Amino acid sequence: MEDQREALRKIITTLAVKNEEIQSFIYSLKQMLLNVEANSAKVQEDLEAEFQSLFSLLEELKEGMLMKIKQDRASRAYELQNQLAACTRALESSEELLETANQTLQATDRGDFPQAAKQIKDGVTMAPAFRLSLKAKVSDNMSHLMVDFAQERRMLQALTFLPVPSAPVIDLAESLVADNCVTLVWRMPDEDNKIDHYVLEYRRTNFEGPPRLKEDQPWMVIEGIQQTEYTLTGLKFDMKYMNFRVKACNKAVSGEFSEPVTLETPAFMFRLDASTSHQNLRVDDLSVEWDAMGGKVQDIKAREKDGKGRTASPVNSPARGTPSPKRMPSGRGGRDRFTAESYTVLGDTLIDGGEHYWEVRYEPDSKAFGLGVAYRSLGRFEQLGKTAASWCVYVNNWLQVSFTAKHANKAKVLDTPVPDCLGVHCDFHQGLLSFYNARTKQLLHTFKAKFTQPLLPAFTVWCGSFHVTAGLQVPSSVRCLQKRGSATSSSNTSLT
Repeated sequence: MEDQREALRKIITTLAVKNEEIQSFIYSLKQMLLNVEANSAKVQEDLEAEFQSLFSLLEELKEGMLMKIKQDRASRAYELQNQLAACTRALESSEELLETANQTLQATDRGDFPQAAKQIKDGVTMAPAFRLSLKAKVSDNMSHLMVDFAQERRMLQALTFLPVPSAPVIDLAESLVADNCVTLVWRMPDEDNKIDHYVLEYRRTNFEGPPRLKEDQPWMVIEGIQQTEYTLTGLKFDMKYMNFRVKACNKAVSGEFSEPVTLETPAFMFRLDASTSHQNLRVDDLSVEWDAMGGKVQDIKAREKDGKGRTASPVNSPARGTPSPKRMPSGRGGRDRFTAESYTVLGDTLIDGGEHYWEVRYEPDSKAFGLGVAYRSLGRFEQLGKTAASWCVYVNNWLQVSFTAKHANKAKVLDTPVPDCLGVHCDFHQGLLSFYNARTKQLLHTFKAKFTQPLLPAFTVWCGSFHVTAGLQVPSSVRCLQKRGSATSSSNTSLT
């Protein structure tokens, strides 16, 4: 009996779900019926407007051509009438001379005959009839104003509704990801001269392969693209991949989206690990501000008195052989906060291979600021660049301005203006750590080392603030400098 009840409950649940699906579908059908009425009225209105526009254009053309005929007719009639009037006057004058000549010829006994004959001769010489052109100035042929709309008529007869554009095809071979930019190239499978523009959509994802139907990130839309390629610039690659799709649009309708593609966007993405920061540093994602009231000095002293304080040791170093880069656990596995005068904070992602790049913009009024890399074993009291476990460039605005490269408590003065935005390039396997003017990509300094442990981005600031930009690719200009060997490397032993 109980089994039957359970089976009946399942049937009821299934029926209830099915009824809900049917009700939802009925609602959808009703909505579609309403949309059909509204959309058909809209396209009918648009069609009538298009034909009215065509009629208006044809009427304007007709009026213009009729005006041309009328103007040509009036011009020809004017010329012919003037020529006719001149001929009429010439004929009248010639007829008068003819009559005078006949009368003079008949009166042969007159003594003034020679004089009269001479006058008639002179009159004939000056007669308009002999200076008149007997060729019409204009033609009566109006065939140059004839029209033949046979071709246009065939075009009008071929008018039909705009076809839906085909889906574009994205050309992965021509598309490019570099310098935090993505250039996407596509083509139409068939020639279509009715295309008005293209719409590109993209979104970030951490999943390789075909785009999934459900994603946390929304599609970002770029409309009005006129060419069959587009470049997205200034991107932040905070996820591993990006999905792309394109559709073509004519004046009336858009086609289907292209088959979506996924492009890898390799970049070094990390955040600041607030659990390592000095208590005088306020950490907010990738921004840090020095706060004189942030340190709880009494609490720290109390913990140290109770024996709860711990100093860093190589035991706290991360295990080797982990994939690069590697996000460290939030608990940091015993990594203590920096304290005393080490106003330091570390990144949360290990560097144990490959090339990585990030940028830092610091407040110029900061009294002291430094950035570089460090082993995770850097002691909680140790300052960047003063031990063998860290490398950095350091800006000191306190008392006197200095810009130095530091490692193992040795410093080298950098004879160059201090930029407000610095770029860091770390090539782990080559043992290169380079610092650049992030805006001009001018090389400022390069450390050459043999890294024996994974590295972490490291930062220090006193009486100031800074902001880190992660998710960046190694700029092409930096790669070219390194590849050509034009970057001047400075060994650690050269620091003085």
